[in-house]
Amino acid sequence: MIFTRLAQLVAFAALAFGAFNILMGFAIATGYVGPYEAALARYSTASSSGQLIDKGFVAILFAIALGTMAEISVAMRKRSTCTE
Repeated sequence: MIFTRLAQLVAFAALAFGAFNILMGFAIATGYVGPYEAALARYSTASSSGQLIDKGFVAILFAIALGTMAEISVAMRKRSTCTE
């Protein structure tokens, strides 16, 4: 059960991290947080705002996959305890 809870926590954190990366990528690209090069160097390790947005989408896909596996784990545990 500890791994299921841990997977749910990591999935939620990855979802928040991915959403933050996407929002920050768009904020840097539009110049909302300052000049493009300065903001990119200050707020990100990516080489472009597009790369930052891509990293956000990858993190969200990872969060969806891990969250789905955690939900399957919860369903399997409920199913095994109900039949005994």
